[in-house]
Amino acid sequence: MMWLFLVAAILFEVAGTLSLRMAVDDRRWYIPVGIGYIVAFTSLSLGLGQGLPLGVAYGIWAASGVALTAVASKFLFKEPLTWLMGLGIVLIVGGVLLIEVGSSH
Repeated sequence: MMWLFLVAAILFEVAGTLSLRMAVDDRRWYIPVGIGYIVAFTSLSLGLGQGLPLGVAYGIWAASGVALTAVASKFLFKEPLTWLMGLGIVLIVGGVLLIEVGSSH
C-alpha cells in the first residue's frame, strides 16, 4: 500500500506542477494546483506512515516528478527537452536507484 501512496503522491505533484504552468495564463488553474499539492503531500505522508523510508520516498518522488514534468512539458507546452536534459534525467534516475539499493543493505 505504501507504494501506491507514493505513486499517487508523484502523479498529483506532477498534475499540480503542470497546473501551475497553466495558472500563468488563467488564474482558475490555481484551484487544481492547490488540490494537486495537498493530495500529493497527504499521499506522501501516508506512504511514510506505512513504513516507506524517507530518503527512498523523497528521492523517488522528486526524481519521478522532475522526469515526468519535463517530458509532459515537452508535449503539453512545447518546451525543450534536449539530449542533455535527457541525460540529466537518466542521472537522476540512476542516483535514486543507488539510494534504493543502498537502503536495502
